[in-house]
Amino acid sequence: MKLNIKNTFFVGLIFLSISMFWQVYDSIVSKILAGTFGLDNAVRGIIMALDNIVALFMLPLFGMLSDKSQKCRFGRRTPYIVVGTILSALTFVAVGIGADSGSLALFMTALCFTLVFMSVYRSPAVALMPDVTVKPLRSKANAVINLMGALGGLISLGLIAFMVKENGKYLPLFAVVSGLMIFFLVLFLVLVKEKKLTALREEDERRFGIVDEGDENEGTEKLGREKLRSMIFLLASVFLWFMAYNAVTSSFSVYAQEIWGIADGSFSLPLMVAQVAAIAMFIPVGLIASRIGRKKTILIGVAVMFFSFFAAFFVGSNLFGVKIDLSEGSVFSDPMFYVMSIFFALCGVGWATINVNSYPMVVEMSKGSTVGKFTGYYYTASMAGQIVTPFLSGLLMDAVGMESLFMYSAAFMLFAFVTMFFVFHGDSKPLPKKSALENYDTD
Repeated sequence: MKLNIKNTFFVGLIFLSISMFWQVYDSIVSKILAGTFGLDNAVRGIIMALDNIVALFMLPLFGMLSDKSQKCRFGRRTPYIVVGTILSALTFVAVGIGADSGSLALFMTALCFTLVFMSVYRSPAVALMPDVTVKPLRSKANAVINLMGALGGLISLGLIAFMVKENGKYLPLFAVVSGLMIFFLVLFLVLVKEKKLTALREEDERRFGIVDEGDENEGTEKLGREKLRSMIFLLASVFLWFMAYNAVTSSFSVYAQEIWGIADGSFSLPLMVAQVAAIAMFIPVGLIASRIGRKKTILIGVAVMFFSFFAAFFVGSNLFGVKIDLSEGSVFSDPMFYVMSIFFALCGVGWATINVNSYPMVVEMSKGSTVGKFTGYYYTASMAGQIVTPFLSGLLMDAVGMESLFMYSAAFMLFAFVTMFFVFHGDSKPLPKKSALENYDTD
């Protein structure tokens, strides 16, 4: 039994385009709201949380609808992927037009439609991989999908660095990203025949005698008191570290301009450093967790992120006699840019350490047919954090200044470190991966 990496790569083209979109959304929309429309941080935070509010309701709906779309001639997931990609790409261009024309009404209307259309196909796109992959190979397949997503994020960060200029237009960036979304959709339709791949998966299951089923009785069992307490503290930790991380990702473009003086797309460079560091850490994280367990590994990751956020605050907030001014010339000419890049690299390392191990700890407490339910718990906690934190961090920055951003994130990482100490179930020492590729999966 061997994974068809080529087919999995083609399936991952849609996840790549989705990641491209969200990287631009997180990095640029906040910058537009602050710079073009002059909104304060609290209002900007509410708008930046819209995607998570929409996702909370729309993702389960369209995941369920695609599950039931058995009679579509192109497969269950492909119709949603086609419609969602085309509509979101078109409305994303309208978002750019609204930004460049200074029309807040057009910008917000197009943005809301874009977020809804993205929700049409996010769940179907994620569900496609297990649809076409037999269960024993899904770990490797998910690794390929995650790498495709990381590549999409890096493409967008590169485009931002190259195309976003001081007092420049945003429409070219939005148009290029929308064009690439359509391009990757066309490649996907040419290279991926969903029904054919699903039939091949079913044939492999028959050939190898693979049965994917859960115990119906297990779904009705309740967690014991001690396990429930661990689950509550674990989900609280997930909520808290997403509060910390999303505050930075949703506000950094504005912070970089107001505090460091970066007016163009160069603010994306530290984010690229963080993403590359995260990718590089997947293999070491797997080795560490296999030796000391997931809980201790997560605590190390939380501590690393606390240090990186606190250090970024201490060095880059202009409160301690250290003035970072990257407004003149190339950012590469200032030594402080490299110092801050080190902190961002550490942030990427810590985030990879947390992300790889936290979801498996949640589902470790599930049984058989309850895996999906526990997965829902995890994503509810993470989305709740991402809904609350843009507004809460915005209120703080309005009250005491943008300099407080990294200290805000450091504080929530400290809270997450405390709550993780009270998690006593769901830990394990995962077996070492059979191949290097499997370390890019989140189990």
